[in-house]
Formats: sequence, structure tokens, C-alpha cells
Amino acid sequence: MKLISGSAHPELAKEVASVTGIPLTDVTISAFPDGETLVQINENVRGQDLFIIQPTCPPTNHNLMELMITVDAARRASAKSITAVIPFFGYARQDRKDESRMPITAKLVANLLTAAGIQRVITMDLHAAQIQGFFDIPVDHLSAEPTLVKYIWEKLEGNTENLTVVSPDVGAVKLAKQYSQSLGAEFAIVAKHRVSATQVEAMNVIGNVKGRDVFIIDDMTETAGTLCAAAQMLKDNGAARIFAGVSHAVIQELGHKRIMDSPIEEVITTNSTPVQSSEKVKPLSIAPFLGEAIVRINSGKSVSSLFDIDHIKG
Repeated sequence: MKLISGSAHPELAKEVASVTGIPLTDVTISAFPDGETLVQINENVRGQDLFIIQPTCPPTNHNLMELMITVDAARRASAKSITAVIPFFGYARQDRKDESRMPITAKLVANLLTAAGIQRVITMDLHAAQIQGFFDIPVDHLSAEPTLVKYIWEKLEGNTENLTVVSPDVGAVKLAKQYSQSLGAEFAIVAKHRVSATQVEAMNVIGNVKGRDVFIIDDMTETAGTLCAAAQMLKDNGAARIFAGVSHAVIQELGHKRIMDSPIEEVITTNSTPVQSSEKVKPLSIAPFLGEAIVRINSGKSVSSLFDIDHIKG
């Protein structure tokens, strides 16, 4: 087995290499003067099982194209198998045709990756779980839940009787409900109305949050509009401490400012994408979890035990 790192998130790839004890393969990634990407694998990979670590986070198009070029280089170098490790899957929100003459870009990306020569995909917390079905190759869909649950469980010292897990919108209900069951906490929903792509107006709270700690759960955030609007609504309804947990944080400057100005005490996320920590943003490493999954998948072992929450909580 060999690990290859793209340029999207080399820090995560180095961590995975460290926890697995498998050194990163020597690869040169450069650009021609006109901006075209060049990838050269500097080691023999013939007959090897390759795992290419490359989240397709912003700049999404560049990182996606680089991934496909790396796959093509590996295929032409006679690699035995090629697995794309994509912790954050770009274009996942374009998973359906909800208006006339619109593309289903997530399906297009799945087709492109398969055509490039990828034989398996490892990803985490897809925005739409049905994207797994867009592929005609195996997809291992991991979850950030063990990482986030472990952190919040330790932060609250296992005292979740006064905790309510909150879905910031209807789309995250299933995810938040799963977290509430894992933590043994109550469950609530914030119903919202989206004004624009960057502005959200929260409407009302369904559930009990008065005097309780709340843990807002969502799969990703960019501008933090949904999180912060939900947090303010929860505070107005009497919530005590407010925490938030997101699988993927592609936080821009606007998002950091909103979080700082919001009643949220801490936003817990993963390093599925390069994320800058701050006073209120706490990225947790998924490298041990991801590394163990890679090793198990390569050796033909089950990965389901990695999601044993009771074991994680001790």
C-alpha cells in the first residue's frame, strides 16, 4: 500500500502517514506557465494499492482536476488499485435538479472520477447521502460523529442530561437526531427561512431549550449564516451555553466574523479541509480515524466498529 498526497491538504496527509506508519510517496506537483497542472510520481508504484488523499475543497475546480490528473498518472504507472480519499466532497450540494435547465453536478463529478480510473472512494459526511449511488464503484461513507461526539462528551464530562442537540434547519434533522441518540440528549429543530445564499432568517424553535445547553449540528458551514441565526434564536428562547458542531468548515472571513459576534461559545469541526483555528473555532484531527479506515479497507476488514459510540465514550 502507498499513500499519495495532493496539494489540497498536505497537513492531513502527513498526519495520516504518521498514524499509519506508511510514508508518503514522493510526488511532484507543479504548474506550467499557462496554469496547467503537472503531476509526476517519482517512485515505482507498479502493482501497488494507492490511496490518494485529496479533499476537493476550494479552490474546488483546481483540486478536482489535480486529483484526476494524479489518478491518471497512477493508472499509467500500472498501479494495482486506486482509491481516492476525499474527506470533503466538493459539488455535493448540487445533487438534484431543483430548477429548470440546471445540472446535477455531483453526478457529473462522480462520472469524471470513475472515468479517470478511480476504483474506490473514501469520503465523509456527504451533504446528500444519495451521492453514494451516483458512483458505480464502491464508496466508503465515513462519519465525523465519533470525533465530534468524543470531544463534546469529554467537554461536558459525560453530563448530557441538560443537553439538547439542535438541527439548524430541516435538512440536518436526520444528522442531529443521530447525534442526540448517541449523546443521550434531547432533540430540537430551528425552522428557518433562507433570504439568500449568504443570509438566513431563523423563524422559530421546535423543542425544549430553555435553561439547557445546546449543541447545534450540521454537515458543513461556509458563511456560518445558518449556525449564527439558529444560535441567536436559541439564545432568545432561553438557551444557556451554545456549542456548534460541523463535519466540514469551509469558513471564509465573513463566517469567522459572524461566529465571533454570535452567542456560540465554540464551533467544533474537523480538519477534513484546511481550517484556521480561532478563539471560537476548534478543528479536530480525523487523521487517526481516517488512517485506521484506510488500513482496514486495504486489508479487507470491516470499518463498522469505528462507529461504536459507546466504546468512544468509554
